[in-house]
Amino acid sequence: MAGQKTDQRDVYVGQRIAEQRRKASLTQRRVAESFGMSAAQLQKYEKGTNRISAVHLDIFSRMTGVPLEYFFQGAPRLDDVPLNGFGESAQQSYRAESNLQGLAEAVAKHVSDHFPDPVKRDIAAAAQVLSKRLSD
Repeated sequence: MAGQKTDQRDVYVGQRIAEQRRKASLTQRRVAESFGMSAAQLQKYEKGTNRISAVHLDIFSRMTGVPLEYFFQGAPRLDDVPLNGFGESAQQSYRAESNLQGLAEAVAKHVSDHFPDPVKRDIAAAAQVLSKRLSD
């Protein structure tokens, strides 16, 4: 990562890497070999002297069975980006109810949020026909 200055986040992530490497009883040499580098380079990652790449962090995460998020949880924040980011809010998991009302609610919300009014009316009309046919 030539040219990129490291900061306290790199030190924090490096400490978490060293901690998990030791917990997994992995030597620096073993991890470094899997990255295709020297143990000295891995030591620089662990000390935060050099910034670890996303690819190497992913490999390490799989080696230790620790999710990627672990390495960043509690890390110092040096920006003003909201914790949830600027994207859409997380999607709620679907929970089937005995009469499928949860599914209907999820579909209705999606249609309401993403479809133009004429399509919404067509879907509502189709739902009414379906309701009428099934209740006869």
